[in-house]
Amino acid sequence: MQDAVVRRKAVGAMELPLVVGVDGSAPSLLAVDWAVDEAGRLGLSLRLVHAFVPEREQDAPARTGDPETSSQRVPAEDVVPAAAARARRRDPDVKADAEAVPGDALPVLLEESRHASALVIGVPALRELTGLLLGSVGQALAARARCPVIVVRGDGAGLASRHERVLLGAGDPDTSGEAVRFAFREAEARGCTLDIVRAWKRPARKAADRSRQVPEAARRREAQASALLDTLLRDVVLDHPRVRVRTTTVEGSARSQLVRRSAAADLVIVGARRGRHPLGLRPGRTAQALLHHAKCPVAVVPLPG
Repeated sequence: MQDAVVRRKAVGAMELPLVVGVDGSAPSLLAVDWAVDEAGRLGLSLRLVHAFVPEREQDAPARTGDPETSSQRVPAEDVVPAAAARARRRDPDVKADAEAVPGDALPVLLEESRHASALVIGVPALRELTGLLLGSVGQALAARARCPVIVVRGDGAGLASRHERVLLGAGDPDTSGEAVRFAFREAEARGCTLDIVRAWKRPARKAADRSRQVPEAARRREAQASALLDTLLRDVVLDHPRVRVRTTTVEGSARSQLVRRSAAADLVIVGARRGRHPLGLRPGRTAQALLHHAKCPVAVVPLPG
């Protein structure tokens, strides 16, 4: 218990609450459980938000998560009190308030993201659909929210934080600072190992290349990846001396590497610049892959640019 208190103090003062989107579905209630535990670790308050559109309520309750939700949905008028009661049962020491806010889920939660330390949602399976109106609310939030978005998904071990491991996909040093700091705070609060992975790709072999040149070029790429990790971590490691860090440079796709390694993690973190798509805003490819396929909760941290 004393170590937990020390870790919580070491995280630093984060006064903004964790905001959880709730709609009465089983995935959103699972997100409430996860967020209560997270708020307890970080010493944060919790804000539970249910977006509703009164004129549509009788036909189809406004959804804060993905369309693929449990048929045993809590009635709309009971969503907020049920979520608040669940949070209190989970951890009475976590301060939680709950509110039903009129409006569609996406604009409501985007507005909430302006005043949140992170935005938490639960979805069973984010799907690749065409266009913002048909696409997942979770995917749109990951592309547009002003704070980190945490999608609660994956298997029981990851959801219960049994692996004692946080996984970070390392980006470029000039843009990835916030994602790195977020990852160190998480690992410190959990008292667990932080695995940091930087992927690199072997240069394409041209017809004029000799067999000796390709391995040499690959070694240069790997050395560059290691140097980037050193630069990325130089200062933040000193700020978090209690965190056990393990760095890895690996050849291949960052997307496939992080998805595979997420099976042994409690949280996978990736920074994402907001890319544009002909059909609307989308998170980057690595973030999209994790949102669809990760075996544990996913945190998408907005990056500058």
